[in-house]
Amino acid sequence: MAQRQDKKEKKARLSAQDWADAALTAIGEGGLAAVAVEPLAARLGTTKGSFYWHFANREALIEAALARWAETATEAAITEIDTEPGPAARIRRLFIEATVSAIDDPLEVSLLATASHPQVAAALRRVTERRVDYVTRLFADLGFPEPEARRRGLLAYSVYLGHSQLGHAAPSVLPGGDELRQYLEAALDALTRP
Repeated sequence: MAQRQDKKEKKARLSAQDWADAALTAIGEGGLAAVAVEPLAARLGTTKGSFYWHFANREALIEAALARWAETATEAAITEIDTEPGPAARIRRLFIEATVSAIDDPLEVSLLATASHPQVAAALRRVTERRVDYVTRLFADLGFPEPEARRRGLLAYSVYLGHSQLGHAAPSVLPGGDELRQYLEAALDALTRP
C-alpha cells in the first residue's frame, strides 16, 4: 500500500519542466514527430491526465520544450562560460565544449531537421541570434572591431553547426578523442588569429 502511495505521489509531482525535458529527449531520439502524449506519459510513468494538467495541447508542450532547450543549451551555457576569467578562455571553452557536446547529442540536429515547423523555426531563430550575438561579443572583447567580430562570430557558429551535422551524418569523417580536441583548438586558433 505504501509503495502504491509513493507511485501516486511521484506522478503527482511531475512538473511542466519534467514533461518539457521528456519532450526534448523524444525530439533527440525521433524528431518532432516523437512528441506524442501517450508515449511520453508512459516514459514518465504517468497518465495523460498529468499532461493535460500542465498543457492545453501538444503545441504548448512543444513550445515549453523549445523554451527549455533555449534555457539549458544557450542561457545556462552562457552563464557557465561567463565564469571563465577572460574572453580568450571563454571563447576557447565555449567553442570546444559546445562542439563536442553537439556531436554527442542528437537534439540540435533533430531540431535543425524540422526547421520548417513554425515553432521550431522561431526557436531556432531566437537561439541562433542569441548565440551569434554572444560569440560576436567574445570576439569584440578579444579586440576585433565590431564588423570583424560579427563576421568571426558567424563563422565560428557556422563551424559549430557544421561539426554538429558531421558528427551525426558522417562521424567517421571527424577525428576522435584527443585528436578532435586538437583539431578544434587549431580551428579556433585560425578563427582568433588577427
